[in-house]
Amino acid sequence: MLNRSRALASAAVVALVAGLAAPAWAETLQDAIALAYQTNPSLLAQRANQRALDETVVQARSGLRPTLSASAGVDYTRSDFPALTQFVDTNGDGIPDTQVTTSSSETDGANVGVSLSQNLWTGGRTARAIDQANASVLAGRENLRDIEQQVMLSVIQAYVNVTRDMEILRIRQENLTVLQRQLEETSARFEVGEVTRTDVAQAEASLAQSEADLASAQAQLSTTRAAYAAVVGQAPADLEAAPTLPEIPADFDVALETALAANPGVLSAVYNQQAAEAAVAAARAEYMPSVRATASYGGSATDLGNLDELADRRTFSAGATLSVPLFTGGLNRSRVAQALEQANAAQISVEGQRRAALQDVSSAFAQVLSTRSNVAAGEEAVRAAGVAAEGVRQEAQVGLRTTLDVLNQEVTLRSAQTALANARAAEYVARASLLAAMGGLEGPTLNPTIETYDPAANFDRVQHRGGLPWDGLVETLDRVASPPIVSAVDAADAPVDRQLKGEVVQTAPRD
Repeated sequence: MLNRSRALASAAVVALVAGLAAPAWAETLQDAIALAYQTNPSLLAQRANQRALDETVVQARSGLRPTLSASAGVDYTRSDFPALTQFVDTNGDGIPDTQVTTSSSETDGANVGVSLSQNLWTGGRTARAIDQANASVLAGRENLRDIEQQVMLSVIQAYVNVTRDMEILRIRQENLTVLQRQLEETSARFEVGEVTRTDVAQAEASLAQSEADLASAQAQLSTTRAAYAAVVGQAPADLEAAPTLPEIPADFDVALETALAANPGVLSAVYNQQAAEAAVAAARAEYMPSVRATASYGGSATDLGNLDELADRRTFSAGATLSVPLFTGGLNRSRVAQALEQANAAQISVEGQRRAALQDVSSAFAQVLSTRSNVAAGEEAVRAAGVAAEGVRQEAQVGLRTTLDVLNQEVTLRSAQTALANARAAEYVARASLLAAMGGLEGPTLNPTIETYDPAANFDRVQHRGGLPWDGLVETLDRVASPPIVSAVDAADAPVDRQLKGEVVQTAPRD
């Protein structure tokens, strides 16, 4: 009994610590989703990364605009040089000595100026860099969707786990109450000689096991509450039942087709391939000539004591420069070869993401079917075990059943109830996993009342930062005769790849 008391006390402490930060009000899954959507660190960090990625478009578009710089400088020069050579008898020996005299001069001056340079045509380097940046931004948005879906799935799993463990804890507490009453009844019957000491010992053993199960349930609930707080941002309150999730297809083919069209991993890989193909075109543009206009204006003074000369000695120059790369030591060729292989790798990644989507949808779809059957079977098992437990208890009262029969049936009933709680939680998570694999588990979809974070809003705000009226004209000129964007070489396909590109693969059972 001492060990039993210590176990119960430890479990109570764990449960108390887990509940200290819990608010007193009821909480819904929509509340948890809204809080995680607004404050989850992983999601917020990915949004910041996406805003940083938007800046790559601004950087690429800067190639359409002029560069303007100002300079100022001062200089000082001293020159020493021989001025005269003389032959003079300096020591009175009748022999003339050579004597060299020197002279020096000092000059100083100042200059100021501004210079401007404007790309007129870069052979497509700037235009293709813009294309690459735009495709990378689109890929980043899909990565953000992927992180958002992972966070939403984690929220759902944490929420369902807490509600499941709360239900299991309730079952354990109810079982403990029933077994305590059973022990009291058995002890009373032992006192009047209706049962033996063995029956009492069996009841005590079952009660001790129930207390241990209760302590385990309290510890498990503490663990899931901590996981909930980590992903949602606050300790769970009195959680309400999870609402119905959006509808999922009853047909596997439909689910897979949806995933291939909307799965963020697949779409991100497609956009990454587009970016890699644009990078190939940009590398080929390095072979092309370029035209740049330049202008400069400034003044100079030859005497720091007379800086007014800066206004008098002014110079303006303007011109255009045509630059043609003739030999780069193999650099351009290597860059093109590198970009081509990177594009090939990106194309292969698309195939890999399609296979991953197939695997995720197949696994989740199978889990939905399996857990759905488990729930149906579990509900029937609980109903039957409940009827049996009540019957055994009544039969035991008239001597037709032993105490062990009653205890065993109670164990069967609680096991069925626990299995049903696990099955319901697993089915809910499986449905959410299938939605995530299909690309449909975003925050606003689950809770339409939350304010949607739109990554395009920041992109629209910053993409033309520093723009000038002639940006469009320069970009149009730069696309003239620029290297075209060519699709990467399609790698050899396995049978599943050919089917994923065409008709949908059937790998999961139907309803």
